[in-house]
Amino acid sequence: MPAIQDIFIPNRSIKLEVEYFKPENDTSRDSILIIHPHPQFGGDMYNNVISSIFKTFVNENIAALRFNFRGVGNSTGNHTDGEGERSDVEVCIDFLIEDLNMESVFLCGYSYGAAIGCSSVNYSEKVIGYAAVSFPFDFMDESYKKDSQTIKPKLFIQGNRDNIARFENFNKHFNFFNEPKQYKIIDGADHFYWGFEDEITRMILAFYLSLQ
Repeated sequence: MPAIQDIFIPNRSIKLEVEYFKPENDTSRDSILIIHPHPQFGGDMYNNVISSIFKTFVNENIAALRFNFRGVGNSTGNHTDGEGERSDVEVCIDFLIEDLNMESVFLCGYSYGAAIGCSSVNYSEKVIGYAAVSFPFDFMDESYKKDSQTIKPKLFIQGNRDNIARFENFNKHFNFFNEPKQYKIIDGADHFYWGFEDEITRMILAFYLSLQ
């Protein structure tokens, strides 16, 4: 496994626990930011889906960053129901661009992390698009869906047995979004994707590479 850096990055009065990988002796300046599911339901950056995506991108020698939201793991601060967490995402985008000198950032969020992370797609021109795994449309304020709207490329991944980000409502929500967009349905997967991590990761990696 290539060298991964463990650091803290500041967001005003709090510090975020971060793991990142930046390829050595590589001219590529493209990166992925991976955002974990709801912290009040056990979500953190070591989640099974987040870990699979992170490790695969690292092994592909692509700059990658994952982090713990405020109040999760060794990150300081407290959960704020969204707005503070969105600023955590934006600080990580800034870190990739300003500190690691990345020319582009691709966002990838799972569940709550999809709603929070992908709603920052228009934060910077250097954010080139996103992948949303089980975007919890029915559980989040409508503003997160609207703020995730963009003319940048979008990929939505959904399990057809997901009863949290309810599969039965997926098409209605997907139709809200502008092109370019696409979706992938994983047959047999529920909201937690145990046993489907590699399939999700292959979909995200292929979509990411198609944007380069």
